Amino acid sequence: MVGKENFKTEDLNLCFEKLMMFGGGSAGAIALGCGKVKMEGRAITDWKDIPMELLLQILGIVDDQTVIMASGVCRGWRDAVCLGLTRLSLSWCTKNMNNLVLSLAPKFTRLQTLILRQDKPQLEDNAVESIANFCHDLQVLDLSKSFKLSDRSLYALAHGCPNLTKLNISGCTAFSDSALEYLASFCQKLKVLNLCGCVRTALDRALLAIGRYCSQLQCLNLGWCEDVSDVGVMSLAYGCPDLRTVDLCGCLQITDDSVIALANRCPHLRSLGLYYCQNITDRAMYSLAQSLVRNKPAAVWESRKPKNDEEGLRTLNISQCTALTPSAVQAVCDSFPALHTCSGRHSLIMSGCLNLTSVHCACAVQAHRTASAFPHSAH
Repeated sequence: MVGKENFKTEDLNLCFEKLMMFGGGSAGAIALGCGKVKMEGRAITDWKDIPMELLLQILGIVDDQTVIMASGVCRGWRDAVCLGLTRLSLSWCTKNMNNLVLSLAPKFTRLQTLILRQDKPQLEDNAVESIANFCHDLQVLDLSKSFKLSDRSLYALAHGCPNLTKLNISGCTAFSDSALEYLASFCQKLKVLNLCGCVRTALDRALLAIGRYCSQLQCLNLGWCEDVSDVGVMSLAYGCPDLRTVDLCGCLQITDDSVIALANRCPHLRSLGLYYCQNITDRAMYSLAQSLVRNKPAAVWESRKPKNDEEGLRTLNISQCTALTPSAVQAVCDSFPALHTCSGRHSLIMSGCLNLTSVHCACAVQAHRTASAFPHSAH
C-alpha cells in the first residue's frame, strides 16, 4: 500500500525532483533555475512549498504511479489529488492490484475514468464493490480480462455507477446474462460496450435488455459470442438506432436477418465486423448497398449520396464469409466510397474469400487504368 508512512526524506526529494522536471515544461507557468522554482514571485525550494493549483497542473502530465505516490506525501497533497484526479490507470500494476484498488477507491471519489486492464487476473468482487460504493461519477471503466469477477460486480456497478457511458468487460467469462440485463436497466447512458468473449453473458436475453434500455448505444463488440442469434441483434438494431460500430465476428448463428436489420434501422452505421459469419449471403450485402437509397426519391438520394469518406460504411470485415459472390460485394463497395481494397487502405477486408479477388474499390480501379495508360517503355 502506498502511504505517507512508507516515505523517507530521500523518497520525497526524488518525487519533488521528478515533479519539477515534468512541471518545468508546462506553458511557462514555472521557471527552473539554481534548484528553485518561481511562481508569481514565490520561491519553491522544497516539496512542501508547491501550491495546490500548481500541483494539480503538474500531476496532469506525470504517470499514474507518480500520482499515487504524490497522494501519500502529506495531507495537502492527498487532498489535492483526491479532489482533482478524474482519470486513473492501474494497468501497470502486475501484483496486488486488488488491494491497491481497495485502498484508493475511498480516496479518489471524483474519478470519471478508471482503467483496470490486466494481463493476469487480479481483481476480485470486493474491489469492484468498493469502486461502486465510492466512485459515483465514474463514466469509463475497463475491467477486461478480469476472470475472477462474478455477477456481484455487475450488480454493484448497476447501483453505484449509473452514469457509465463506456464499459469494457471483454474476457470476463463468469458474468451471466441476467447480471448484464440488470446492469443495462440501471446504466442507461451506455454508449460503448465491449463484450468480446463473454460467451455466458452476451445471450439474447441480455441483448434484448440492452435494446430496451440503452438507446444511446453507439459501439458494441460481440466478437466470439457464439450463442448470439438474430433475435438479439435485431433487438439491438431496433432499440439502438445510433449504433455506429458493431463487431459480430465469430457470431456463428447470425444470418442475413441481423445485417438487414442493422442496415435498415441504424443509419449511422460506420463499421461492421462479420468475420467467420458463414451464414451471411448476398442478400445481406445488397441490403447494405441499398440502405442509403431505400424508400428515398431519386432527387433526395442524389443529395444524400456519399460524396466523401465521412459518410456511410467505412469498415467492413467479411473475411471467411465464403457464401458471398463478387457482384454483391462489389455493390457494397460501389455504394460506400470509404470502403477500400487498394494497398495501404484496406477497409474492406475479405481474407479467405478467394472468389472475391475481382472486387475492387474505385481508386484501385483508377490506379489500374492509370498504370495501363502509361505502359513501361521497352528496354
